[in-house]
Amino acid sequence: MTIIFLGDVVGEPGRGALYRALPELRAEFAADAIVVNAENAAGGRGITPRLAEEVLDRGADAVTQGDHAWDQAEMQTWLDSGAPAAARVLRPFNLQPGTPGRGSCIIPTPAGDLGILCLAGRTFMQGGALNPFTTGYEEALRLRAEGAQALLVDMHAEATSEKVAMGYRMDGTASLVAGTHTHVQTADNRVLPGGTAYITDAGMCGSLNGVIGRDAESVLHGCITALPCKYPVGGWPAQVCGVCVRTDALGRALSVTRIARIYEK
Repeated sequence: MTIIFLGDVVGEPGRGALYRALPELRAEFAADAIVVNAENAAGGRGITPRLAEEVLDRGADAVTQGDHAWDQAEMQTWLDSGAPAAARVLRPFNLQPGTPGRGSCIIPTPAGDLGILCLAGRTFMQGGALNPFTTGYEEALRLRAEGAQALLVDMHAEATSEKVAMGYRMDGTASLVAGTHTHVQTADNRVLPGGTAYITDAGMCGSLNGVIGRDAESVLHGCITALPCKYPVGGWPAQVCGVCVRTDALGRALSVTRIARIYEK
């Protein structure tokens, strides 16, 4: 199976670049599935039902989120609405019981069923997430037992150490553990000893010349003055970052390749 995972989509530049990249990447890599973390797609804060459906309509097979999952209030009701698209839009699995939506799913692909699991870290993160190393691992085992030929884990976390640890926790169970949240693509893509592809951060889809997707001048003003200010989404050009993983018939990673593209408006 060939799986592409793309990092956090930030605002209009991120969406615009993503929509241009999706058909190109699917054709170039002959991808069986493309999964996108789009939790910052709506003006840099969360995602709306309309935009979630748009990302799927433009070519993504599933959408993951993170700590901004509830920034757009309508998502709370939409995720449990029964809308067909909502079944492929995940919030972190390890949230409190009774939280709207779902944190995992299995989708069909031309090469077999793909399990997708979205997890939230706890170090330097707010939200009261449950332990991802226990709840997340149990869910990963369940997805594989339910017939997922390959398994993608989005580890949405701040701390590098927590992401690396999750890679080793899932080694031999997941096909890919990809970190998100910090928006800067790391250069540590590799296949772990048990056959799990890993990268600490997949990077983002958003403004190339901004500060993690935000307007650079606004962020600098806040850093220099220490005064409260808004950080609007940065402009074009935009980058599209992620990874492509190829697996064998058992879901073990054979290779993991970084993706980084730049698009002008």
